[in-house]
Amino acid sequence: MGFSKQTLIIGLLALTLICTLRVASAVKASPQGGTAVQAYQELIEQSQKEKKGLTFFIKGQTVAGIVTKMIGSEAVEVRNQTHSRIIIRLDQVDAVAMN
Repeated sequence: MGFSKQTLIIGLLALTLICTLRVASAVKASPQGGTAVQAYQELIEQSQKEKKGLTFFIKGQTVAGIVTKMIGSEAVEVRNQTHSRIIIRLDQVDAVAMN
């Protein structure tokens, strides 16, 4: 007893849909959400208190500066030699490094 071509195609489409939904839910639950912001919090607070520089990695670009203030839990304001005021949305940050 074999499967028809149509049954195999429907099965493959269903499997593809299931895999896509699992990947989407895994990405949604990844550390790039709220937990990443919590992980950055220690470095951000240290930068603000001790006037130490941070490097923010954002979609392949880098922004270096000292944190001047937190804007809620969603963003930070930094300054550097080039710009007196830079607002960075933390949900867009890929990584943070301390100098």
